[in-house]
Order: sequence, then C-alpha cells, then structure tokens
Amino acid sequence: MWIAGRCLKLYYYKTKSREVKESFVPGIELIKRADDFGQRTAVEDWTGSFTYADLLDVSRFAALNLLGDEKDLEGKRVVFLVPPGFEYVALKLGVWMAGGVSVPLGIVHSPREIEYVIKDSCAETVVFHPDLAHRLEGFSPDAGVRFRKLPEVFRPARGELPGISEERRAMIIYTSGTTSKPKGVVSTHLGIKAQINSMTEAWKWTPEDSILNVLPLHHLHGILNVVLCCLWSGGRCVMMDGFNAREVWERFKEKDLTLFMGVPTIYSKLIDLWDDFSAGERKRMKDCLLGFRLMVSGSAALPVSVLEKWKEISGQVLLERYGMTEIGMALSNPYRGERLPGRVGFAMPGVEVGIFDENGSRLGVEEQGEIRMRGKGVFLEYWGKPRETESAFCDGWFKTGDIAFLERGGSYRILGRESVDIIKSGGYKISALEIEEVLREHPLIEECTVVGITDPSWGERVGVALVLREGLSIDLEELRGWASDKLARYKLPTRLLLLPSLPRNSMGKVTKNRIKQSFQNSL
Repeated sequence: MWIAGRCLKLYYYKTKSREVKESFVPGIELIKRADDFGQRTAVEDWTGSFTYADLLDVSRFAALNLLGDEKDLEGKRVVFLVPPGFEYVALKLGVWMAGGVSVPLGIVHSPREIEYVIKDSCAETVVFHPDLAHRLEGFSPDAGVRFRKLPEVFRPARGELPGISEERRAMIIYTSGTTSKPKGVVSTHLGIKAQINSMTEAWKWTPEDSILNVLPLHHLHGILNVVLCCLWSGGRCVMMDGFNAREVWERFKEKDLTLFMGVPTIYSKLIDLWDDFSAGERKRMKDCLLGFRLMVSGSAALPVSVLEKWKEISGQVLLERYGMTEIGMALSNPYRGERLPGRVGFAMPGVEVGIFDENGSRLGVEEQGEIRMRGKGVFLEYWGKPRETESAFCDGWFKTGDIAFLERGGSYRILGRESVDIIKSGGYKISALEIEEVLREHPLIEECTVVGITDPSWGERVGVALVLREGLSIDLEELRGWASDKLARYKLPTRLLLLPSLPRNSMGKVTKNRIKQSFQNSL
C-alpha cells in the first residue's frame, strides 16, 4: 500500500556510504543512545529492516531538508501525515534534530480534523505521504504553510545540525476531543525522557526486546510506550499497517517477539479469531506465545473476562496500567508480582500519585477521590491555551479528572472520569465502570457501556447501551432483575438502548458522549 517507503530504501542504500561519520545532535539523549546501537535492527516494516545507523542517517537527511537555509527551526511545528513504519520514525527524529516540534496526525483523520490541527498548532510545515494526499484535499493553507511530500524530504543532504536543549518543546499530541475540541498537549524532550525512563525501568526493557506495534502513532500509547521506549533500549520495533487480528496471529508465528501492547478491543478481537481456530491451530498458536515476557493492556478498562480468557490462551496475565497524554504512564501493575484484575497498580518510578477530595485535601487508603500526580514527565502546557493549562493544576499537582479508590495495599482502582464515568443520581455518586463490569458477566451481552442520562428529578439516570450476542434479545426489566443481586438498587439501569455496535474512537475507547446523544434522541 505505502509505495514511498520502497522507493526510499532503493535510493537510500545507493547513497549510504560515507567517508566520515557525522556527529549527531547534542542534547537529545534518545538520539545519542540510538547512535550507540549502530548495526542493531531498529525498525522492521513491510519494506524491510533498518538498523539504528540507517535510521540516524535518514533522520539526518530529513533534518537538513527541513532546515533548508535555516540554522535551527527553533520550535517551529512540523505536522506530518505518515503511516506507521520506518519513514514515520525517521521523520519524527529528523524534526527533533532540526530543532522542530513534531505534530503527528492520524492517518484516518478526516480533512476537517487535519485542518484543525494544522491551524491550531500554527504549523509552518506539513509533510505527507503521497498515498495520503487525498486527506488534504479542500484544505486552503494559510500563508506561510509549506506542504512537502515524501520521500523528497529524505533525499541525501549534508550540513550542520543545531544543538538542542532538552528543555525545549518536542512534541504536540492532540487529545481525542470527546468532550470538546481537541487540545494540543505539549511535551518537552526532558519530559519525554522522564516518561521513557519510568517505563523502561518498570517494565524491564533491554536491547534484546522485540515489540510488535499495531497502535496508531498519533496517540501517546503507540508513540511513547512502544516506539520511543524501544529505541531508547536498543530493541527492535516491528511495525504493522494498523491492526488486523489474523495478520497479528500470523506475525506471532515467527516466534521472535518479546513484548506486545494493545487496548482491550485488540485482545478481544484476537480472542474472537482464536475461537474460530481448529484444535491443531490453537496448539500451534499457544506455542508461538511462549517467547513473550510481557503483554500490556491500556487506554481503556480491561474486562475481567478478557483478562481471564487471554490468560487461558497465552499463559500471560495482562499487565494493566494507567496513563494520560498529559502525564505519560502514572500507575502500573507490577512486572513481577501479583497483577490484580480491575486494578491499575501502583505509582510508576519517578512519579508521585495521590487522591484528593473536591476541596483539594489529600485522602488516604480506603478512600476515593480524584487522581492527581506530579513528576518530571508531566506535560508543559496546552498549546495556545494558558487558561486551560493553569486550571489543569493545583499546587503543582496535575488534576487528571479521573476518580479512583486507594486500596489498603496501595493499589489503585479506577472508578471513572468525574465528567463521564461518575453518574450523580439522587445524591449518589455512581461508578459507570463498576456497573459495566457487572453487566459484562451477563451471558447475552457482547459489549456494554453505561452513561448518565440527564433527568430533572434525579439529576441523572443510569443508562446502559448494549450489544447483544447474535440473535438474542433482552428487555430492561429482565436486565434489572438479573443485576439486582449484584448491584445496589440505585445503581440499576433505568434506561436501555440496544445497538449493533458501540461507537469508538481510534484508540478503541467508547465515545460516551455519542451514546448519551443517542439516548437523548431516543427520548
């Protein structure tokens, strides 16, 4: 599908020989570390394998071409629309080598969403893959915005690169925008390094690791947890063109992977395909999974049923963790030790976490409140939004907006978001996630989500949207009767919506505001 990458490899190796090894960017430790890994494989994609030396050479070409006659981009934003693979990684590092700020776009973003990011970030350069040019159709760039096509940005070039301070802005990732227009979350090189150090220490990354990436690379999960942690550690990052359950199972057969990270939906889809395998295929697949030392699930709540089924299939107890675009990863179940279903574990290395009440007072064990955290990995600002940035903090703590219960052993259990997953009904604060976890046990229910529906008497009513197993049916009273011995009466659903599927964003998260709107429309 992605033709430019093949062209890149053909001409790149024709120009690869260098009489003198050129030095790389002082200040950015990730790039200095990559230089030490030399001939180890850094990235593997559908065009072939590329070493760390290859990666740095092509990144340098990108930096010099982006610079042109300038000595330093000095924090100018470079938006790029490039599929996952070697080119994506080389361009990201190239932007940093040139002193720019990388702003990745999702390859499934609509032209309207792309236009918003370009304009909101005040980008001066947009780099795009030729196969994705149609995503930019109809966009009228402001004066000063330059569009550049791959692979021309990677053409061989020589010159000097600027020195880059780690305090500089490095990346802007746009939030999913489920409750408002997306905000650009700005991270510095120093903040990214702190986040990487925390994860590589917690999850014991080594140069011998190989990880398969199927996650989109305009979200932190794929960019940082997978790609950048891998490069920092000298490992090998195997890139796939998005997620396809059958292709992932086929890739597992090569038995050369040690790590895998996904969202719950990914594991559910892998399980669905597993159920279709013959006994012989299942035996072969189980054997393929023996080489994995760690599998991680994040970005959404992991149903206990999925955790247990995946353990039965793979022998792996999925490691659940908790993080946000603004903070990286804050909490994690232990790499070694018991991983508790429905819990997101303990504070990551270098991260301070606490729960607080509505008055900003810190709470203790066996209490619930808003998760707040602080540490070197916390984001710098929301791009162009000083008021929103200021309101996101209290006394140096970042306010996540997520509600959690702190258990006696120090582990955190997420109850939901204050604005989305906490339903305020008749004076009670009800966790939508708690109800969802119970309802997922129902034999007729394939998927479910719970939301608060505005009600003049109760404040909110508990509404549940269900996807039932094929050919089955249920009504509200049946559901309430089944759940009545599992949930307090005030937690039982009073509104029911049956759907063919739940609306989700690109990270697999259910878009609850769309569910709420569906309820309002039905009423």
